[in-house]
Amino acid sequence: MKRWLKLVAGAAAITLATAGCAGSGGGDNASGSGTGTLTVWLMTGSAPDSLSGALNKEFEAAHAGVKVDYQIQQWNGIQQKLTTALAGDNPPDVIEVGNTQTPAFASQGVLEDLTSSVNDLNGAQWLAGLKASGEYDGKTYGVPFYAANREVLYRKDMFEQAGITATPASNAEWLDAITKLKAKFGSDPQFQPLYLPGQYWYSLLSFIWDNGGDIAKADGKSFKSTLDSAGSKAGLEFYKQLVDASGTTAPKDNDEATPQQAGIYGGGKVAMFIGTPGEVATAAKTDPTITDKTGAFAIPGKTAGQPAPVFLGGSNLVVPVNSKNKDLAKEYLKLLSGDKYMTQMAAAGYVPGTSSDVSALSKDPLGAVMATASKNGRAVPTSPKWGEVESGQNPLKDMLTAYLTGKKTVDQATADANAALDKIIGG
Repeated sequence: MKRWLKLVAGAAAITLATAGCAGSGGGDNASGSGTGTLTVWLMTGSAPDSLSGALNKEFEAAHAGVKVDYQIQQWNGIQQKLTTALAGDNPPDVIEVGNTQTPAFASQGVLEDLTSSVNDLNGAQWLAGLKASGEYDGKTYGVPFYAANREVLYRKDMFEQAGITATPASNAEWLDAITKLKAKFGSDPQFQPLYLPGQYWYSLLSFIWDNGGDIAKADGKSFKSTLDSAGSKAGLEFYKQLVDASGTTAPKDNDEATPQQAGIYGGGKVAMFIGTPGEVATAAKTDPTITDKTGAFAIPGKTAGQPAPVFLGGSNLVVPVNSKNKDLAKEYLKLLSGDKYMTQMAAAGYVPGTSSDVSALSKDPLGAVMATASKNGRAVPTSPKWGEVESGQNPLKDMLTAYLTGKKTVDQATADANAALDKIIGG
C-alpha cells in the first residue's frame, strides 16, 4: 500500500484519437505457442521482486522459446504512456492499470474482452468490489490484481488510559469513544481524538453506503448522480457529526494528503485516523515507537456489529486488444491469478484480487482488519468519465467543504454536487 494515494487518485480523461501510435510490445507470437516475447508492464511497488522473478521464471519454463520482457512502470506520467501504447499496433501484452482507469480504456475499445476467460482465471474467488471495476457494458475487461481499503487506526495506549475497553462497533460507540478521549486528554489544546480532513471523500463513501445512499446509479451506459438521496445526505451528516464531535483541526478545504495525515498522527497528538495499514509506516518515520502502539478496527456502521462498506482502491490486469500474444497473455494471467502467487501478494500486505485466501495478510493485526473489511468493499461508478471527477474540480470535495464550513445546508450542498457530477458522468 505504499503508493495507495496514487493508486486511487484516478485517471485523466482519455483521448485516444490524439494519441501517438508508438507501441512497446515485442510480440511475434499471435498463436500463443512457439517462440516469442511476452511483454508485461506492472507498476512500481506492486508485485514484490521475489514474486515477479519466480512468476516469470516459471512461465518461461512452461513455454519453451518464450521470453518474458518484464518492465516496471512509474505512476507519474503513466496515463499518457498507456494511452499511447494502447492506441498502437504493438502494445505490451499484459498491463497493470488502476481500477478507476479500467472502464475508460474499455469504453475506447482498446482492451481485450476477457469475459469468456473468467472461469479459467479463478473467477469464483474474485474480490467482488474490485471485480466490478473491471467490467464495462456487461463484459469483463480487467482481472482483479490486488486491493487495499481503509480502517480506523488508533492509539492503543490512549484508549486504555481513557478507559475504552473495547473498540467501537457502531457509530454510537465511536462517538462515545471520542467523548472519553476528550475527557482524558482534552486539556491539551493540540489533542485530537480523531483527525478527519474536510475533503476526505474516500471515507465519506463508507458513511454514504452505510446509510443506503450512493454516488450514482447506472442509467444505460451513462450514470445518474444520487448524492441528493436521503441516504447520501445521512452519510454526509454523520461525517459532519464526527468532525464536530472530535473538534479536529484538520483543514476543511483539503484532503488527507495535504498535509499527509499519517505525519500528523505520528506527531503523538492524535488518537485515531481513517487510513490504510501502510500509513502507519509513514507515521513511524516521525515516531518509530508508534507502530507497536497502533491498533485497528473496521470503520463502524450505524448498526452495532455491522461495519460500514469500504472503498476499494487497487489495480486490474488487462490485455490490449492489439496484443500479438493474446493466448500467451491469458496463460500468464492464469498463472498469476492462481492461489500460489496471490498468497504472495497477501503476504506483501495487499488484499489479493483473485483469491479468497487472506491468511497470509491476516497474520498482521492491521492487515487482518483490512482483509475482513474488503469483503464488503465497493468501487466508484464504472463510468469512463470518472477520471475527470478526480482529476478536475471534484464535486464531492466541494460538497464536503461547503457543508462543513456552513456555507451551504446539507440540501444545498448535495443538490449542487449532484448537478455538477451529472455534468461529468451523466452524458
